[in-house]
Amino acid sequence: MNSQTAFAVWITGLPASGKSSITGELVIRLRSAGIHPAVLESDVMRPVLTPVPVYEDEDRDRFYRQLAEIGELLIRQGIPVIFDATANRRCYREYARIRIARFAEIFVECTVEMCKARDPKGIYAAVLHGNASNVPGVQAPYEPPVTPEVVVDCREPHSSSADRILAHLKKCRFI
Repeated sequence: MNSQTAFAVWITGLPASGKSSITGELVIRLRSAGIHPAVLESDVMRPVLTPVPVYEDEDRDRFYRQLAEIGELLIRQGIPVIFDATANRRCYREYARIRIARFAEIFVECTVEMCKARDPKGIYAAVLHGNASNVPGVQAPYEPPVTPEVVVDCREPHSSSADRILAHLKKCRFI
């Protein structure tokens, strides 16, 4: 793969919507096709880019701008990128779309109530106990994509979601 054929997929949705699980399934499918993407997961990248995150707008603006720029650098090296990140404002994802020509935005549709029921990291529980602030969908806005390339339902099996994303990538001739 080279910089003309590398691509980016941004998987967005509320916290605990299933983004990471879908990303994992997509990575398995891509690797079995001989494609080895870099995964830029916000939970992994945040301590590197913002060692003391405060989750305020300015902090998030800087973090998502840097994340998109890292993705762009990887794309230029011919490495496909999967962004596994909430990116609660559309402008964060649009910044990446503008910078990366071969780009697909995937929206994991999931209600706040369903995310709260799933809550594997205890984010929503922390909100209830006053130990978290500015959580997208609760205390901070979450702006869903207006025209995502693919919408997946968090209730469908993650493998089915990954298959639908893969089908889109094939249809667009990204792979």
